[in-house]
Amino acid sequence: MVDSDVRVAWQLFNLNWIPIAAMGSVLLLAVAVSNFALEPVAFGTTAAIAVVFGLIAYVYTFARGHATDPKVTFSLGTISQVILVTAIVGPLSYVAGATQLPLQDQTFLLIDRAMGMDLEPIARFVDAHPMIAHCLHTGYGFIKWPLLGIPIILTMTLRLVRLQLFVAALCFALAVTIAVSALVPAIGTFYGLHLSAESFGTLDTVYAAQLRDIVALRNGSLRHLELFQLAGIVSFPSFHAASAVLYMWALWPVRGFASLSIAMNVLMIAATPVIGAHYMIDVIGGILLAAVSIILVNRYLAFMLAAGEPAQASALKAWPVQLKLDAR
Repeated sequence: MVDSDVRVAWQLFNLNWIPIAAMGSVLLLAVAVSNFALEPVAFGTTAAIAVVFGLIAYVYTFARGHATDPKVTFSLGTISQVILVTAIVGPLSYVAGATQLPLQDQTFLLIDRAMGMDLEPIARFVDAHPMIAHCLHTGYGFIKWPLLGIPIILTMTLRLVRLQLFVAALCFALAVTIAVSALVPAIGTFYGLHLSAESFGTLDTVYAAQLRDIVALRNGSLRHLELFQLAGIVSFPSFHAASAVLYMWALWPVRGFASLSIAMNVLMIAATPVIGAHYMIDVIGGILLAAVSIILVNRYLAFMLAAGEPAQASALKAWPVQLKLDAR
């Protein structure tokens, strides 16, 4: 590799497989020693697609040598990692949700009320205004597109180090989210407020799916996990809030996308308490988790640079127009 920024990105890219492999190993071990079962077709097909993308990235890189285009290597390779980690953490969150630790809904509700947050009147206001409800529901769904959009945007603009730091921060935040959710499980605000999904007319929340699956996990009736049927069951910390911060940070240096990212992700955060049935402490916890993740990956990069890894302090600055990979 002839460019220091590319070398740093390549090293980070290879290191990012470690947390992905660790989470995958935990999932497979949990399935092996428990009565959980993964539906093989959906999970296997998704994992196979991720592996194919990763293999293409590596084969292309080493076959082309110094003529490698880093945009191809890092777009395909990072998409592979993102697909694989998202396929892993869905079932893993369900395994974590099967713990029999006491639900913390009333505790979270008390914390929210101590902060002056009362979700019920807010939810009823949104329910009475279908346009607002539709807008928030759309915003809540913004968690999906950046997972593929960010790798493409950052590779096309040659923010290669930023992209690998984003993946590292994403993996760290996901791992912490799942671990914490197992220790302090909760169902959601409407459960804490003793409101049913039928309490609202136009408000389309994810609460009904959360309630159904968490209760089934805790009573042991849900053990067959179908990848594309899994709901978001984690309450604290909110990964919607964490991902919104990570998405904004990832695209912050990209002119033309930064403002759009901020608008979309602020809307996603605003939608999280109502559409996602999250407590305000969930949202705050998710934001803080994302901030800690960003600080940690940047400090790790600084440690790499200070330790004499093949990089210069310019690694996070503007990228040269032309970069080439050397497979040596």
